[in-house]
Amino acid sequence: MLFINKFLNFIVFFIIFICIFFIPFFYNSNTNVNSSSNEVIFVNPFSDYQWPIPGYNRISSYFGKRNAPTQGAATFHKGIDIPAPEGTLLFAVCDGVISYTGFLGGGGYTITLNSSEYKNIKFTYCHVSPNFIVSIGSEINKGDLIGYVGPKYVYGVLGNQYSDENGIPTNGATTGCHLHFGFRINNEYFNPLDLFL
Repeated sequence: MLFINKFLNFIVFFIIFICIFFIPFFYNSNTNVNSSSNEVIFVNPFSDYQWPIPGYNRISSYFGKRNAPTQGAATFHKGIDIPAPEGTLLFAVCDGVISYTGFLGGGGYTITLNSSEYKNIKFTYCHVSPNFIVSIGSEINKGDLIGYVGPKYVYGVLGNQYSDENGIPTNGATTGCHLHFGFRINNEYFNPLDLFL
């Protein structure tokens, strides 16, 4: 009886181990999923990078080809969209320096973080709150709070060409509150999920 209990405990442990440490690596980074996806991704706890929006792991639009969800949105998505309520905390994925804060066309209000370790790597946080808590030149440590998910609607932004079906100006090309998270090496976009899975 003792042997059976030990064997069952081993099997349970083994299944949990496989689920936590190996299933996330079976993700195919070239998979294209349209913007109506409700898939939750599993973040590798041993990644060198911090997930930018802890507690929110559902991806509504993946990197790559997609059907544009709203007018002005690209059909090739240069990042991932993570839905979250307005005001949700956003964290630095690595040590770095803030190189941009402002309104950036389809990305709406945006924060760009340049990696300290790899000077050619940049991360963009789009559709953020216009009430910036960081500024250009701010030195940031991995895990620092750098901003908040922004509102869907923004007013008084000069040159903002984005709006909803009722003509109300939006925070870039967006259908709702979320973080668009982008990852660039030498200004070429790559799938951010490759850093975390």
